[in-house]
Amino acid sequence: MATSDDGGFHGPSIEEFFPDAIFFAGTPFEMNRIVLIRILAVLAIILIFWLGTRRMKIVPGRFQSVVEMGLDFARVNIAEDLLGKKDGRRFLPLITTIFFAVLFMNITGIIPFLNISANSTIGMPLVLAVVAWFAFIYAGLKKHPGAFFKNALFPPGVPKPLYIIVTPIEFLSTFILRPITLTLRLLMNMVVGHLLLVLFFAATQFFFFTAGGFYALFGVGTLAFGFVFTLFEILVAVLQAYVFALLTTVYIQLALAEEH
Repeated sequence: MATSDDGGFHGPSIEEFFPDAIFFAGTPFEMNRIVLIRILAVLAIILIFWLGTRRMKIVPGRFQSVVEMGLDFARVNIAEDLLGKKDGRRFLPLITTIFFAVLFMNITGIIPFLNISANSTIGMPLVLAVVAWFAFIYAGLKKHPGAFFKNALFPPGVPKPLYIIVTPIEFLSTFILRPITLTLRLLMNMVVGHLLLVLFFAATQFFFFTAGGFYALFGVGTLAFGFVFTLFEILVAVLQAYVFALLTTVYIQLALAEEH
């Protein structure tokens, strides 16, 4: 909230990411506003792609063209660009799902009445990172069933005494830090973006409606900054979806590499 009972300005706090339960409070199925936004984002993805692909035409209309452009972007610029056509098409459903799931759940942060990213609490980013991690393990074991873990933990060409140092580092960097960094990169970007937007627009409300008078001029400035950061947040939402899907593909590519 921009103001409190004492009439002073109070910026956003971390409590905004832990809203009160709306349904099933006190049960394992408790649902708050962020969980409902996640469900809404998933329904939006299903609806948009169902509408865009249910009656495919050789000469597509505008809506079909937009959907096809999105699918082609994930296929050409992420999957096939890094994995080649064969493996790219094989992992395309996973990569496309991750890209659009992250994108739609990020973009809710700038939609009126939602105003918070579905990825701004750790649950969803962690689930997506674990899915990417399992895809990496699956790809490696499928391609190199007898050598994947061996070559990942004991890289060829390293003097054997150095494995005492190299192996723990490889284990941490390959199997532990990758899902953690995927999770935290997405989470922190969405948290910071939300806090900045709330800060600017809460300040605007304070200057316009509480402080008033000359201070309204400051509200014009914070409103302008809020608008600029809204556009920037859209860019971040798209970029983070691209980066998450790209890194997932890179990890799969590393698992499929011949040196494994």
